[in-house]
Amino acid sequence: METERLIMRRWRESDLAPFAAMNADPEVMEHFPATLTREQSETMVGRIEQGFDRHGFGLWALEVRGSGLFIGFAGLVRQRFDAPFLPAVEIGWRLARPAWGHGYATEAARRAVAYAFAEAGLDALISMTATGNVRSRAVMERLGMTRDPAEDFDHPGVPEGSPLRRHVLYRLRRATP
Repeated sequence: METERLIMRRWRESDLAPFAAMNADPEVMEHFPATLTREQSETMVGRIEQGFDRHGFGLWALEVRGSGLFIGFAGLVRQRFDAPFLPAVEIGWRLARPAWGHGYATEAARRAVAYAFAEAGLDALISMTATGNVRSRAVMERLGMTRDPAEDFDHPGVPEGSPLRRHVLYRLRRATP
């Protein structure tokens, strides 16, 4: 898939090193419980690729058109941890620091939304993040997603007592004709 400035594609072996470097960056991972090792990053790519094989969609690797530069990922993932709003398909993204502030996350997420509703036939998407992640929340709002504070939750994958445990939940429904 492509956008004006990005190629959204399946993962390549050449993505593994820059992905691991991105996941080891404490600033990139500020709103996650921990940074990831190279092995954890490679395991994550394996799970992402299994999702593509199983569902036909996933978290696409993002490449800047014309340069071939890997800058992160954006896309769709089925979430299945224990929460009242699940199972559901989440739209998510993570970009390397040099790619921040250029609108890439919003651009890629808009294409993923279009894919979700027009090509994958989904009726709704969710997105979630730690309450303090204002950058991701801004992307969610630019996508037209809405939040009901009554649906905010403590993420079971984040340790109790962590300031990252409380999450906000945003939703987007396919427009009806």
